[in-house]
Amino acid sequence: MDLTPYLESLRGSNLDDVLLSVAVNGKVALAVKGRFFLRCLCDSFGESTQIGCAVTDAQSCLSYLRRDAYELLICTDYLESGTGFALTRQARELQPDLKAVVLALGDAIPVEYSDAPWLEAVVAEADFVEDQKPLVAAVIAVMGHHSYRSPSLRSGQLPYLSCPRLTPREYEVLDLLASGRTDREIAEQLV
Repeated sequence: MDLTPYLESLRGSNLDDVLLSVAVNGKVALAVKGRFFLRCLCDSFGESTQIGCAVTDAQSCLSYLRRDAYELLICTDYLESGTGFALTRQARELQPDLKAVVLALGDAIPVEYSDAPWLEAVVAEADFVEDQKPLVAAVIAVMGHHSYRSPSLRSGQLPYLSCPRLTPREYEVLDLLASGRTDREIAEQLV
């Protein structure tokens, strides 16, 4: 799903926390599973005009990357279609100078990608939920041509969360609820 046309509604917002505009001068591509999370990430930018695309699937993101030069890609490992790890690899093939940060909703890096040279920064969801500073640290690191792994990925220990973690299926239900679907519509869509 392509939500880029809705970015105009964010422009001119008075945002208290300027999260990600710290070291980024060029365009940013966002590819995130779920509209709610995508909106939260868009709100994290002090200058929303930096966001060149805001999508929930890999193919839409790649089509934007084929048209324009981008400086930074922030994506989640799970997308509505495709994966953030595959998207990052393909995006780096299209734009070798593109910097990328993957938000690992699964709190892990698949073995086949763990040492991939194109995978510069990964932030575990547990670290992001507890504290947004790992995301800022990841952006600063990649913009400075360094790699980054969030604290729990470096230590292998997930922080204690006061509430139980949601399963991928529960996230799907939550995303559909947030988009205004009824229980019946959700049940029909998820079978």
